[in-house]
Amino acid sequence: MHDATSNNRLVLNKQRKHAIDMSAIKSFLSELTQDQGKQAMSLSVVLLGDEAMRDYNRKYRGFDKATDVLSFCGDGDYLGDILISVETAYAQARKSPVLTLESNLRRLALHGFLHLTGYDHENDNGEMRAIEIRLRRKFKC
Repeated sequence: MHDATSNNRLVLNKQRKHAIDMSAIKSFLSELTQDQGKQAMSLSVVLLGDEAMRDYNRKYRGFDKATDVLSFCGDGDYLGDILISVETAYAQARKSPVLTLESNLRRLALHGFLHLTGYDHENDNGEMRAIEIRLRRKFKC
């Protein structure tokens, strides 16, 4: 079992189009997991480009297009993997009057995290959405 201070948040930047503050993402993940009582659990966030995200979306969901975020649940003390397309996140932020790339990356990581903890907005009568809205306000994303 990890202690609360262990570094069990892996963030990998597999894209080069946009500069990313990796320490800010790790810090956000630590705050989020602690807030949600999951600080002892590990997870990974992989930042990708649209082409790689399209490949994952096609392979695992049957959709031949890029998407903003995908989550893959782990087991035991490993929550799982969150994949985020930085290109899509950047495009979303440019269209938004309130989001920056950084805040949108936090928003997408939050969305993926909720999936890893068992929420499913496609089947839960709005429960995940309500929690996500509350946490977006709390974490300013």
